[in-house]
Amino acid sequence: MKQTLRKVFHPLLNIFESDSGEYNYKPSHRKILLFMSIIFSSLTVAILFLNRGGDVGYLFPAIVFGLIGFTGLVVGLLGTDRAVAKIWGTR
Repeated sequence: MKQTLRKVFHPLLNIFESDSGEYNYKPSHRKILLFMSIIFSSLTVAILFLNRGGDVGYLFPAIVFGLIGFTGLVVGLLGTDRAVAKIWGTR
């Protein structure tokens, strides 16, 4: 199942896994990335719930937080150690 999802999200994962240099990875980086992604996804749900058909101006932060949360979840759950290190900018 994980390999199938990796194939589906290959364009996104390829951005973070393409570097060939050295990287510094710690298991806590992945845990923190997943935690932060859940927070951003929760913010998206909260914004959409509180707005419920109201002002369209609330959609921009919801889209930004949603994309950040989605990217973090995909990289945190499916990405390699190199991808997680690249998100944190550790080399």
